[in-house]
Amino acid sequence: METKIYNQKGKEAGKITLPEEVFGLPWNADLVHQVVTSMLANARTPVAHTKTRGEIRGGGKKPWKQKGTGRARHGSTRSPIWVGGGVTHGPRNDKIYARKINRKMKAKALYTILSKKAKDGEILFVDALSFSAPKTVEAKEVLKNLSSVKGFDNLFSKRKNSAYIAINGKDVNVSKSFNNFGNVEVDSITNINPATILNYKYLVIADPENAVSFIAGKLAKK
Repeated sequence: METKIYNQKGKEAGKITLPEEVFGLPWNADLVHQVVTSMLANARTPVAHTKTRGEIRGGGKKPWKQKGTGRARHGSTRSPIWVGGGVTHGPRNDKIYARKINRKMKAKALYTILSKKAKDGEILFVDALSFSAPKTVEAKEVLKNLSSVKGFDNLFSKRKNSAYIAINGKDVNVSKSFNNFGNVEVDSITNINPATILNYKYLVIADPENAVSFIAGKLAKK
């Protein structure tokens, strides 16, 4: 499976052979859904918290005697049916939402999404991304140049979740240059994951040789 590599000016700069086991898999919606929902659950921080009837201060005294008043019997003013009482089945910050994700499942889900994006023509390989200094103007020019590539016309114009740019390692100049673009995210290829790339229309991979080698090695790791 061969595809083209471009430079920052949007010109063809070579070709790369992609492994079929990473970029040639059939779509598996069930696997992707299970992995992504589990990742989102693991990233969840419970904040909302309600108190039960046993946690609210007061209510120890019986409101009125059990019989003879003509009113319904009650044992506490902190009962959930009273105003100011406890909450039944409300959200709790001690609830655990974490789910276990097998390493191979997570890697397979990533490969499945990459295969779908490759099939749909939404992955762009760039030989290198580099700036001498953090410059938004230069980053804007790069996005314009890359949007001239066939099939990536909306890379620059798409207003939300346009592109996820995966670079090799950390490059402060590159990261800061794209900081002012709310529709673009720049991160290291080592942090690529199913939940993130699924949110973006396009995937731009810099230094494709090393990046593809790293991604392909995810299933080989023990």
